[in-house]
Order: sequence, then C-alpha cells, then structure tokens
Amino acid sequence: MIDVPLRRVCIVMMSAVGDAVHVLPVVNALKRHSPHVHITWVLQPGPATLVRGHRSVDEILLFDRAKGWSAFADIRRALAGREFDLVINLQVYFKAGIVTKFTQARVKLGFDRARARDFNWLFTTHRIPPHAVQHVQDQYFEFLTALNVPHEPVTWDLGPWPNERAWQDEFLARFERPLASIVVATSKPQKDWLPERWAEVVDALYHDFGLQPVLVGGKSPREVHAEQAIMERARHAPHSALGSGLRNLVGILDGSSLVLAPDTGPLHMSVALDRPTLSLMGYTNPRRTGPYRKFHDLIVDAYGEPGEDYPISMENRLDRMQRITVRDVLDRVERWRTAYAPRISRS
Repeated sequence: MIDVPLRRVCIVMMSAVGDAVHVLPVVNALKRHSPHVHITWVLQPGPATLVRGHRSVDEILLFDRAKGWSAFADIRRALAGREFDLVINLQVYFKAGIVTKFTQARVKLGFDRARARDFNWLFTTHRIPPHAVQHVQDQYFEFLTALNVPHEPVTWDLGPWPNERAWQDEFLARFERPLASIVVATSKPQKDWLPERWAEVVDALYHDFGLQPVLVGGKSPREVHAEQAIMERARHAPHSALGSGLRNLVGILDGSSLVLAPDTGPLHMSVALDRPTLSLMGYTNPRRTGPYRKFHDLIVDAYGEPGEDYPISMENRLDRMQRITVRDVLDRVERWRTAYAPRISRS
C-alpha cells in the first residue's frame, strides 16, 4: 500500500470519452474516501465537455493535442504553479509520461513496467503491482487498491444534472414512441458496423418493436456518411441527433429505452446511465472494453469464434465487425424486449 495524504490529487488521463467515463468511478471513490480532496484532471477538450461540472472534479486542465508540441508547453505552464500530494497517471503512453514529468508531487503513481509503454514507467515514482490484463475499469481500480481506497460501490454520476433536465424533457417530448438510440460510428473504421445493415435494423426497430430510432454521435466525416447512408436506405427515416454535444447526448441516452452501439464512448456512457445497451463487438475484446458488469446478455460477440473461450487481452481482430448480421442484432433486441422492456423507467 502507498501511504500518501489525499489533499491535492492530479489525474493524468488525456484519452477519449470512453476512458473518461471509466475514470469517473475513480474520482468518485477518492471523494468518498477523502471528501475534502481537491482533484485536478488533465484532459483533452472533447471529453472535458462531458465531465466539466461533475461534483467530484474540482479542476480541469486542458491538453489540446490538436496544437501539436505547443500543447506540452501550454500544460507545462498550467502545472507550473501547482503542487500535488499525488499524481495518478492512468495512461501508458509517452505523452502522458511527459505531462506527469511536468507535475510537482512527491508520489507519482503509474503502471508497472510490464504494462507501461514507451518507457512510461520512467516518469513515475511509484508503480502499481503487476497484474494480468483485465477490464479497463478494473485496471483503473488497481490504482485505488494501491492507495487502500475502496472502489465499491461503483458510481459514475454522469447525469443528467438538474440544469439539464429541461433540455432533455423538451427533446423527448417530440416523440410518441420509446427511443432506441443508435451510435452510428466510432473513432476507428475497424470498430464500425455497416450503415446499410443499420438501416435494416432501423426499420425493424420501428415496425416490429414499436421503437423510435434516433441516430447519435458527432459530426465527423464517417459519422455524417453513415447518417446519410442510413437515411437513404431506411424505409422509415430515423431522427438524427448527430452533433448534439456530449452533455445533451447524456440526456438522449438517459431517456432511451435501448441503446445500440459498437465499442465507443457512448456505449460506456449508456452503461454508466444504466440504460440497456446492445453492444456490437468484433474488433476489440468485449471482456476488456465491453459493458462493465451489465448487459452482457445483449452483447453481439463477433470477436471470438463460436465456442472460443478467449482470454482477456488487448489484441484486436480485423474484419470481425462485418461478421455481425442484422439477424444477430435483432435477436438481441428481442432478448431486450423480453428481459428489459417491461421494467424500463427514466432515472
């Protein structure tokens, strides 16, 4: 165990939305254990819009990687006047090591040498014990174990927050049917599902299950392309809410009766909101990056071969998402209708 006062803590996690969601139970546990701890989080601008205003996050310092090398100069200046008791480096890449180097703290806690890539372990003073690969959420909890901080109960507190309920109510009021939110694309094309198959699912959700399909996500070129392809092919055009922003997306997902998503940030957001989540997994290992502790019966698992008892690993498998059929997805929707639909309610 690492004995360090928990008065001022800096979290270094500058990755994408899904990782930011996984950090929230860590900061909640720190606050629960030491209510007066001041938590600073070094984070990218995108996911920062999701967690800014969270009750357990006192301060966010932006690392804007779009600025290139000047991003490091900016964060170095921002950190120069701050001292911490503890820095928790939750990333294993070189850029996180550089940022950790810029922090002033007696204890800088990172991954063990076997898991720390790019010589990241050189930038930390203490390291968590070696451990076999496990779910990303459990991997983050290893840091709490090293600090003797309990992580149960696991809470995200993602929202919607009171000031966001009016927007959510206004959005939901336009629909007469329960919502089925569809995350149309991800940050990697290998994790995406085919838009023409999404179009078939859209029609089935509307005609066979009485649901209102809603397309969600950002406005990247691939997301816009997927949106257009779905709209052109679906007999009943879904409502598009692409580009609503992450905080509004929280309200949309929270108001959904079902969320359908490949492995991407909104998948983990919907799990954190306790919305039934149908996961399409093929490129990434669902035992490592799938829904945490919930909705495993709604996973479409194309990562493994039929009957394969594969281990938890970081290995990615190419061309697996194309194996997922429309029938595979609709079978899970039917399972949702039987197991979850009767007890769905808004939080």
